[in-house]
Amino acid sequence: MDLVPALQEPLKKVLGPATAKVMAEHLGLHTVGDLLHHYPRRYEERGQLTHLADLPMDEHVTVVAQVADARLHTFASSKAPRGKGQRLEVTITDGSGRLQLVFFGNGVHKPHKELLPGTRAMFAGKVSVFNRRLQLAHPAYELLRGDTEGEETVESWAGALIPLYPATAKLESWKLAKAIQTVLPSAQEAVDPLPESLREGRGLVSLPEALLKIHRPHTKADIEDARARLKWDEAFVLQIALARRRHAETQLPAVPRKPGPDGLLTAFDDRLPFTLTDGQQKVSREIFDDLATDHPMHRLLQGEVGSGKTLVALRAMLAVVDSGGQAVMLAPTEVLAQQHHRSVVEMMGELAEGGMLGGAEHATKVVLLTGSMGAAARRHALLDLATGEAGIVIGTHALIEDKVQFHDLGLVVVDEQHRFGVEQRDALRGKGKQPPHLLVMTATPIPRTVAMTVFGDLETSVLDQLPAGRSPIASHVVPAADKPHFLARAWERVREEVSNGHQAYVVCPRIGDEDDDPKKGTKQPKQPPEGDADKRPPLAVLDVAEQLAKGPLQGLKVEVLHGRMQPDDKDAVMRRFAAGETDVLVATTVIEVGVNVPNATAMVIMDADRFGVSQLHQLRGRVGRGSAPGLCLLVSEMPEASAARQRLNAVASTRDGFELSRIDLEQRREGDVLGQAQSGARTSLRVLAVIEDEEIIAEARQEAAAVVAADPELTGLPGLRTALEALLDEEREQYLEKG
Repeated sequence: MDLVPALQEPLKKVLGPATAKVMAEHLGLHTVGDLLHHYPRRYEERGQLTHLADLPMDEHVTVVAQVADARLHTFASSKAPRGKGQRLEVTITDGSGRLQLVFFGNGVHKPHKELLPGTRAMFAGKVSVFNRRLQLAHPAYELLRGDTEGEETVESWAGALIPLYPATAKLESWKLAKAIQTVLPSAQEAVDPLPESLREGRGLVSLPEALLKIHRPHTKADIEDARARLKWDEAFVLQIALARRRHAETQLPAVPRKPGPDGLLTAFDDRLPFTLTDGQQKVSREIFDDLATDHPMHRLLQGEVGSGKTLVALRAMLAVVDSGGQAVMLAPTEVLAQQHHRSVVEMMGELAEGGMLGGAEHATKVVLLTGSMGAAARRHALLDLATGEAGIVIGTHALIEDKVQFHDLGLVVVDEQHRFGVEQRDALRGKGKQPPHLLVMTATPIPRTVAMTVFGDLETSVLDQLPAGRSPIASHVVPAADKPHFLARAWERVREEVSNGHQAYVVCPRIGDEDDDPKKGTKQPKQPPEGDADKRPPLAVLDVAEQLAKGPLQGLKVEVLHGRMQPDDKDAVMRRFAAGETDVLVATTVIEVGVNVPNATAMVIMDADRFGVSQLHQLRGRVGRGSAPGLCLLVSEMPEASAARQRLNAVASTRDGFELSRIDLEQRREGDVLGQAQSGARTSLRVLAVIEDEEIIAEARQEAAAVVAADPELTGLPGLRTALEALLDEEREQYLEKG
């Protein structure tokens, strides 16, 4: 983080080119500073042995154990036909279990001399199974030799904490430890990014001390001190970056947009057949207040699936059109852009017929712009944008292209932010004469701390009330392997829904035309290893649709929808489904976001364990959108006790998206909290855990806001400036990789 000359020293100068190359390629470590910030994953006490009884399969492990016996076998093989092949088998134990080590060929001589019964060592390798027993083949090892000059040195040696580092097959943990010991003296020169007053006020140790304690702790208290300090560094530097971004935004000018008293917005509200929920009214007030100021609004609107976010966004767009500006809504996919366009035009009625016969007096034009439009339609749409004829524009990323010019862009609404990076927001922002206001919507409920880190540059509004008339959704797990008759019953339920005049979705993880796609060459799915039922290829839309149409759903009108279809075909399928002409739609997750067919009441998700918790919650939100209750069936072949089944049980047992997003986050690494969660601001988190460290993040946000308000350029804090540059460097690098 804090790169100063001693810490900027390239590793190849300090450790030699071969080791440095492995560190750069496999761990992304290039300088002394990078290596000092590669923290231990955990600590092994020499006296306290890892339990061999619970070793994970197929993972690189480091264990501390004692040799129980060692046997050298000779055997005949193609390379050594006269019985000269050699195999050394060593059994090690830690009291809780035993583990076999094997060495072959010329590799047996050194371990045969060194691994004598009673010897203790650290062993590292990949756990595999041979003859139904766990083993490490050719493990790397380091003998643990106690110093014999006196009992107390042996005692202190036994109690010492051995740091175990995130390692790779090419670089074992103790080799990393040795490299870190080599560069550790440089830690003394680390420049502290935290302001002195903050550090003392919170009783945190200095950065050089934290680095020494995390890599060479004498006690568990040392580790706690170091982690507490390093967590603060990460939270604080990240929050400073966000606070500066927010501060810069408030310095930008924007045109205040206030709706007229009897304009388009009033006319629209008068048309609505229902009253807004309290939540919708409150959030609308927050948005209208922001729109009325002379610097750009930056607001994140979080709303549960079906809480009426689109309506809130549309009212904001109408307010901007009222004040003479244009508003644009960006959707992540064409299917969704078309859907939004249809529903906005329906909600507005004659108010969307600006410039046409029969259009109302305050009407404006609502234009759709996507990448697959024909040339003539596209030219027409672009003209409407440039002249200002179109007050509302709905489209995909095609809206960001250079050719697209606006007459007076006042508001940008981005749907499903986590599919949409910061640079794209900036590109669109450049389309206005002055920066437009920005409203970002997401139906993925985001725990507060993630909102503070990933979306820390946005103010947040939350819609957590469902509008009246939305129906409850019952969710159940269908254990297809344990109880096949449950799956048969699931298809009966789908038939029942259809016979009652409703429709159903069946969702699969894969399309299914990969294997016979001529462009890709024929790829055979890899054979799963024996006993790995869960490693079969995921179920595919095309196969499942065919099986259902010939089998359990014979006689019903079944259609497919997936991302590789032509846009016109996709649109035609969606129109037929929306019109009720199709009974069952078998689809990939293209239907995950925003698809609105109130008559669809049932959803069956195949291989549900292959989807994330938040994704399942999103998918489920596609049913129960009308007056009839919804049903969501999560089909899985995973065994009852597996983590995957527990995840599915959690989804079935609660409708609270915020609760589910917490579960989701606890079960995943933070790095992929929101798919491509913005730029790399998240990758820099090494010790900070977004869920557990909520308090630190909230406090760091307050402290950062105060520091930036007092000194936006950080002139008085050179160490913090250096740390910030390093963080933003990493962020920019991430951008380039993603781009």
